[in-house]
Amino acid sequence: MAVKLPEGHRFPMQKYQLLRDRVAHELPGIRLEQAPPASEGELALAHTPSYINAVLQGHLSAAQLREIGFPWSERMAERACRSVGATIQAARVALRQGVAANLAGGTHHASADKGGGYCVFNDVAVAARLMQAEWHRLHRRLLRVAVIDLDVHQGNGTAAIFCDDPTVFTLSLHGEKNFPFRKEPSDLDVNLPDGCTDEPYLVALDTALAELWARHREGPPGLIFFLAGADPHEGDRLGRLKLSTAGLAERDRRVFAAARERRIPLALSMAGGYGHDLGTTVQVQVNTLREAIESWRQWNNESS
Repeated sequence: MAVKLPEGHRFPMQKYQLLRDRVAHELPGIRLEQAPPASEGELALAHTPSYINAVLQGHLSAAQLREIGFPWSERMAERACRSVGATIQAARVALRQGVAANLAGGTHHASADKGGGYCVFNDVAVAARLMQAEWHRLHRRLLRVAVIDLDVHQGNGTAAIFCDDPTVFTLSLHGEKNFPFRKEPSDLDVNLPDGCTDEPYLVALDTALAELWARHREGPPGLIFFLAGADPHEGDRLGRLKLSTAGLAERDRRVFAAARERRIPLALSMAGGYGHDLGTTVQVQVNTLREAIESWRQWNNESS
């Protein structure tokens, strides 16, 4: 669902339609569905009632809107709710089928009481808390969650929301000098230097994943949220890293394989991407979804 932005706005809203069109024409293995918007009650699992009301009723201050980066409109508020709803739906499907995706989402700069960095509500935080509640109601057991955030920008909002929650493990691999300039501590932060290329990035990723599994020896996560940002790409306007298209595909392959080998369901969100050539950004995302399809196939082949 697109939002009309002022002329010259730097956020590439059109990338979502471009990605959906590519998926519809090139990836027949993906079943496209429109998810319902998240309800106010669902949003309240991660956000304060006053902030939710301000977004939905258009009562955000000028300072709050500047921090978010979007002008308010009814369509902006509805899009934010639908983005959360899509990640909720992806998480539910992933728990049944192994892998599912939101073609948008990854709005990790939104905290409990404010948005930021083009993020209104935190889709992963809401979905994680809702999946935990639904899982407990159905199975009377705790659902541990891991967030693997590979957007080039640190997931400060997600880290803040889950800072005192030992049931959700937050991992962020990001550019050290990039936005946000005031980071919130995740459970595991990996700071990368400007200009980081494929090889050192993949070494850092492997090390971080090994640490994630080491910290969960006694109780592995039952669900992973993967934010597969396209913005570490060498052609990104805002990324400052230098990963190739092939390097990003290998990044995705390793995350999907690590989850699948441990039989941990994975819900994918596309997160950021701001290429000088938007077609390059969309191609990176299409490649991510190809890896998701392959992982889904292997997951279900192993189940049969």
